[in-house]
Amino acid sequence: MNESSASTDGTDSSKPAGFFQRWNALPLYLRIMLALVAGAITGLVLGKQALIMEIPSKVILQLLGALAPPLILVAVTHVLMTTEIRGKMALRLAGLLLLNTTVAIIVGLAVANLVKPGGNSSFKPPETVKSAEHRLSPVELLVQNVPKSILGPLGDHQNIIGVIIIAVAFGIALRGVKQRPLNTVQDLVEMTYSVLLTVLHWIIHLVPIGVFAIVAKVVGTEGFGPFKSMGAFILAVILALILQATWYLMRIRFFSWVRPLDMLRGMRDALVMAFSTSSSTVTMPVTYACLREKVGLREESASMGALVGANFNNDGTALYEAMAALFVAQMIGQDLTLTQQLLVVFTSIIASVGAAGIPEAGLVTMTLVFTAVQLPTEYIGLLLTVDWFLDRCRTTINVMGDVNVSCLLDGRTREQPVT
Repeated sequence: MNESSASTDGTDSSKPAGFFQRWNALPLYLRIMLALVAGAITGLVLGKQALIMEIPSKVILQLLGALAPPLILVAVTHVLMTTEIRGKMALRLAGLLLLNTTVAIIVGLAVANLVKPGGNSSFKPPETVKSAEHRLSPVELLVQNVPKSILGPLGDHQNIIGVIIIAVAFGIALRGVKQRPLNTVQDLVEMTYSVLLTVLHWIIHLVPIGVFAIVAKVVGTEGFGPFKSMGAFILAVILALILQATWYLMRIRFFSWVRPLDMLRGMRDALVMAFSTSSSTVTMPVTYACLREKVGLREESASMGALVGANFNNDGTALYEAMAALFVAQMIGQDLTLTQQLLVVFTSIIASVGAAGIPEAGLVTMTLVFTAVQLPTEYIGLLLTVDWFLDRCRTTINVMGDVNVSCLLDGRTREQPVT
């Protein structure tokens, strides 16, 4: 009786759930690639009518932009509050991390300024000025009411729809932690961090839809011309990452007892895992084990660089954010002044602290950098078409940066085994 009723009632209703479960089970990069292909085909079919497809992309990136500032705020607070760092080793660690991140951003900006990967793009710049008499359509009105920041709708220009969106999202997210006791300030910070990450996961599930929409719109209205510059951008980023890796190897060669080639051989498993998983957090235990067992560093040096430093070090991500901002500015014909590029440096450094624990950290922090220099965040959707590959490359550099810090902390003299 139950089996028959399940088969009659559940056949059709279970198909959508089964499809979405299988879809969400796919790796994000694969979903993005499928969305990219589907978007290109849709753009070719719809032609100029694909202009309407930019609306989903705008909504998704606007939601991400609203979440990014509070998420980075809580993430940085959480890392600084919970990380155990003391003594002279802690000060040296902070100096090495700051130096490496600053060098990474400067390398990224230098390569982007010299190579100009977005300089020959045929992309049309956005229309920033609208007629005062233009009447908003219902869809445009909805997009306008999607909150651009968490606290924005609560300001002087009350945005009731925005308040409702925020209330619904956080109300559902808080259901999972409503029984969690709050005894300390750390408990409050961790609960807030957990809720923000829950909302972020929901938005990340929508990212392939945003990629599909932006690709369909671009291909339909402008053809494949704008994507040609993406190849130049990929090569420019890889060049900058290689230069950053060279910086690491030179520092190890002159300021550590470890030989660079021995380090690369010893860390091979960790670097391959970083590239394959695109997660420095997942790679962390392997990084520590390789530093101790294959490279032969002291326990304190290995743990400070690979475990503690990994929470602060995101050199590859910071480099990528800086290059992405400059690339988009070149692509739409918007020159970034020296002051704005210095602002990119500052914002990227701050955003990189604590970003290690955030899923798709580069996507989150990039919205912060773009907003800081007043670049349109909708072009982040275009960068997502190649981010699945570049994310793996920059994660490898992130892990290599952790290794660099550990080797430098270990000093010029190798610890002699106790006999």
